[in-house]
Amino acid sequence: MKLSELTKGSSVLLGVIVAGYLSTTYVDQRFARPVKTAGVPSNGPEPSACVGDDGSWKNWPWPNVPALSPKCK
Repeated sequence: MKLSELTKGSSVLLGVIVAGYLSTTYVDQRFARPVKTAGVPSNGPEPSACVGDDGSWKNWPWPNVPALSPKCK
């Protein structure tokens, strides 16, 4: 292995690591829900995801849906 090949491979690996970190940070800021803190009062429990009578999802903000979720009451 030549030194130029090692340099190229190392720079590609570093670029992939940096791109992965930046994309993870972007996704976390853009799509993750904020963490609730103990000092902040809430308006009751969070509603759970369920399937309505028409087959649509209720209380589920994400594009993917869990399998075998309960029907809404």
